[in-house]
Amino acid sequence: MSKNPFKVHNDKPTTLDGIYSQAEVGLANRNSGVLLETLALDITPIGSHYLLNHFDVPLLDAENHRLKFSGSFKEQLELSIEDIQALPALTMPVTMECAGNGRAGVSPRSHSMPWVYEAVSTSEWTGTKLAPLIEQACPKNDVVEISFTGADYGYDMGEPHFFGRSLTLAQIKELDILLVYAMNGAPLLPQHGAPLRIIVPGWYGMASVKWLTHIEALTKPYDGHQQVKTYQFKMHKDDPGIPIRNIRVKSLMVPPGVPDWSTRKRFVHAGEVNLVGRAWSGCGVPIETVEVEIAGQWRTAKLSEKNDRYAWQKWTYSWQAEPGVYVLRCRARDMNDNVQPLDPPWDQAGFANNAAQQVNVFVGLEKSKVGPLS
Repeated sequence: MSKNPFKVHNDKPTTLDGIYSQAEVGLANRNSGVLLETLALDITPIGSHYLLNHFDVPLLDAENHRLKFSGSFKEQLELSIEDIQALPALTMPVTMECAGNGRAGVSPRSHSMPWVYEAVSTSEWTGTKLAPLIEQACPKNDVVEISFTGADYGYDMGEPHFFGRSLTLAQIKELDILLVYAMNGAPLLPQHGAPLRIIVPGWYGMASVKWLTHIEALTKPYDGHQQVKTYQFKMHKDDPGIPIRNIRVKSLMVPPGVPDWSTRKRFVHAGEVNLVGRAWSGCGVPIETVEVEIAGQWRTAKLSEKNDRYAWQKWTYSWQAEPGVYVLRCRARDMNDNVQPLDPPWDQAGFANNAAQQVNVFVGLEKSKVGPLS
């Protein structure tokens, strides 16, 4: 009997722009995006934080859960949640974005979760620093990578596996990785990795393994499916690819005014309209400027100070809106001079599309002439 009980897909189905398969609709029903109106908040409410779960959500018993350190460590640790919570605690606001965010805007797009803009959120994650625990377990001299394995299990491209990722020892020393058990002051919810996960600030979300069960010291590079078979920038299917890591510079705006139910196009009254949004970049690099395009002209927005290294920054712009039809766009530039492109960068799987957001807005008459919005 074949190890794969499902049909083998060597090539993903052909897609049509703006038309989604039943399978993609099913993925969208399971994996929710942030409500763009909550971009007005520094911290995303837990119920609005985006979700991307590859397989079923494991329902783990926190009281009996154990995190096991194995492989080429001198110390084979086994820690309970209580043990981990007794370690020095740290709360860190982190903006997390799915590597597939924006996939729907890449043409032709990959057959997968059809994200538009909504796969990004910011939470306050509470846990303990990972690096001291790795040092305590003491990797042997032959260790080249540390792998992180979750309890979520399923098939992808015909391969059965637990979701897992790895980092080098150098990356673990460089990155401010947290071993996390709480989110926005509350215990992790099942869909967000309860009872234990890691957070890798400044990297796309695939690195932040949920439902963490094992940390293993490896003497050769990790070859897990989610490390080598996907999350690679590829120009074509035979391209060996470049690993996806740092989040690309990006900005989004809160859609102004009120929406049309199905199209989500916007209506605002003429007059002063306060545009609000967020901007962020990978590995804690601050944003330098945000610009808003209105009627073909780019205007500089007011940017807030960066108070938390790995959290997004707020921007605002006061628009004196005149009646008409507009397509608003925003774009950010970070301190390393990386700028959001206006057109989607090409990638076979539609990864890391950071093209400028577009918002369709109709501007009507002044409030005094048509009455207040309800």
